[in-house]
Amino acid sequence: MASTGPLVLAVDQGTGSTKALLVDGDGRIVSRGSAPVSESRPLPGWVEQSAEEIWESVRRAVADCVDPALAPRVAGIGLSDQRESLVLWERRTGRPVGPLLSWQDRRTAGRCRALAATGAGPAVRAASGMPLDPMFSALKARWLLDTHDPDRRRSLAGELCLGTVDSWLLSRLGGGPVEGSPGPGEHLAEVGNASRTQLMNLATRQWDPFLLDLFGVPREVLPRIVPSRGPFPAARGLAPLPDGVPVLAVMGDSHAAMFAHGGWRPGVVKATYGTGSSVMAVGDCDDAPGLCRSVAWDVTGPVPAVEGNIRATGRTLGWLADLFGTTVEALLGEAAGTSLGVHLVPAFGGLGAPWWEPDAVAVLSGLTLGSGRGHLVTAALEAVAFQVEDVIAEVERATGEVRVLLADGGLTRSDRMMRLQADIGGRPVSRSGEHDLSALGVADAAGLAAGLWSLTDLEARPRPSDDFHPAAGAPDRAARRAAWHEAVARSRPRTGAADPYPTRQRAGAGLAERSGA
Repeated sequence: MASTGPLVLAVDQGTGSTKALLVDGDGRIVSRGSAPVSESRPLPGWVEQSAEEIWESVRRAVADCVDPALAPRVAGIGLSDQRESLVLWERRTGRPVGPLLSWQDRRTAGRCRALAATGAGPAVRAASGMPLDPMFSALKARWLLDTHDPDRRRSLAGELCLGTVDSWLLSRLGGGPVEGSPGPGEHLAEVGNASRTQLMNLATRQWDPFLLDLFGVPREVLPRIVPSRGPFPAARGLAPLPDGVPVLAVMGDSHAAMFAHGGWRPGVVKATYGTGSSVMAVGDCDDAPGLCRSVAWDVTGPVPAVEGNIRATGRTLGWLADLFGTTVEALLGEAAGTSLGVHLVPAFGGLGAPWWEPDAVAVLSGLTLGSGRGHLVTAALEAVAFQVEDVIAEVERATGEVRVLLADGGLTRSDRMMRLQADIGGRPVSRSGEHDLSALGVADAAGLAAGLWSLTDLEARPRPSDDFHPAAGAPDRAARRAAWHEAVARSRPRTGAADPYPTRQRAGAGLAERSGA
């Protein structure tokens, strides 16, 4: 029987598309919508998007999802978004100043190396929980301000706003009068997103004066940090919704996926297989050099998380499909039973967690005259699984035994990928039966705020999944991981100079020991 009660609209703004879900009071998905988002790569290592296109994609996805007859029943909105990407815009006009710099953008790699060479890395990590790396927002903020406000005059005068994607979208949504809601034009950022900028102090959950000074970012240009439950301005201009529908929850996309998994339970780790991958667990550890520390969410109080970010997982398969002039779906069908000793280390923009090696290069090794296209496809799939397992090994060291891996994202549609992951990790993999998990997670949080369900209800809610169990034995697993780490070693630069990223040596050494290398 069709539901007649209140509904929650969830919007997930991702790197390649914006998706919308309409969810009823029982947590069932009523309808879906989506809109593509483009990106440009004007120079090697540069990745840009249009902030205006992203806003329009939100409007198109919502219009595609919400039947006008259902619009009056929408009790609230949840918003999840790509993290670390950064926008600069004019406060008065709302017009973007320059492009959105994607989380994938590497244009600040040189500045990152120079800053690391000064010895600033440990202090940055201690305050922010993040290693020095171009993926995070801080150096993107400096580049945008140096380019568009070099003397910081406009920033100091309050004429410009700098923010992550959630902040940008809230600025376009905001303005509807709701009791307890901020007024029109207030510049806001959700705490989990703010924690990924490398400008927020993890202990205080406020912008850190030392980090702002180090990266050259005036406080006046930044948003006010608020919990994942807000308060946020109500939505306007989001047809067919009436103006004034409250925004009840905001989360970073990986954080929202973790929430949808019920990832606050002990002994579980979440891996999202997207363009890159986020491997995350709830918990904290200040001695995990291969991982980042952040705030997962603040729904009923701040929840800490440890996370490893992998730059190229699904993108690796996309690159190989482009190279062969086919699609990822067709390519997956060509995978051989073994890689035949071929290894692909997809360090197209350096290596992320747990190595944090910005100068690593992509390596394809082990080729022989017997190597074929299917072996390359298998090597690419194995590269995804090995990278995820390397991060999980660090998570185990930081938070304790990982009993099961919760998997979501586009690449999890491949049974072969999931079986590989179980074999390489030696632990069960539970694939979510819902692919749009980031949207569903923020819908869960928004429904919690709307009073449609409780946290106890969410814990008891069935979570359909497919389970994959390891078939490979421990000796085979150790040998395969040792061979993978040999390939990673070829990818990393070898110099006689002192390593400006000393923490990565500890992380790498620990991984080699656990793989038997």
